Amino acid sequence: MLTSIRRAFLSGVILLAPLGITFFVFNWLVLKIGGSFKAKVFFFLPREILTDPKLELFWNVTATIMVVFLVTLLGFLSRYFVAKYLWSIGERLLHTLPVVNTVYTSVKQIIETFSTQNRAVFQKVVLIQFPREGVYAIGFLTSSSRGEIRNQTDKPLKNIFIPTTPNPTSGFLVMFPEDQVKELDMSVGEGMKFIISGGAVVPEWTHSPSIESETK
Repeated sequence: MLTSIRRAFLSGVILLAPLGITFFVFNWLVLKIGGSFKAKVFFFLPREILTDPKLELFWNVTATIMVVFLVTLLGFLSRYFVAKYLWSIGERLLHTLPVVNTVYTSVKQIIETFSTQNRAVFQKVVLIQFPREGVYAIGFLTSSSRGEIRNQTDKPLKNIFIPTTPNPTSGFLVMFPEDQVKELDMSVGEGMKFIISGGAVVPEWTHSPSIESETK
């Protein structure tokens, strides 16, 4: 009987221990932090309100939450500025190295050119005959010609950006008639990989039976 009671008591202690520790820690934080910084946090309130015994717990809890929030905010800000400062030092160091400077600048330009924001400019991947008839090139459809260019040509044109390989940050802007532009099924990201790799990374595509028979 005593053994059973002891086991039941120990089980109860084990169940209540986390709650008790949590209450103890919370109570300590409220009394130490809230009680110490209450007058500083709510300096604009009359002293009679802060010292009212009925509102003491409320002001202590509120002051504790505000102090913890401010400390956390300070930690986030300090980490952001420290990381930004260290990153700027690293970039300056990379720019001073002759060979590394060229590679880093090129890669950075590629990333900035094909960031999510800039990739939205490219509507579709297209296939055109460039730089002469019978020779094909991959390009990105940006928009349709309008305004003065549309009026002078008197025909609907498509604005196509043809990047260079393997550095697609430079290229050619050409305006092709609509009937000479073939839109491809590959995504803009797949088209970028194809160009940057020099044609080594070919996007997967399911051929139709007619095309497969022609190639065979």
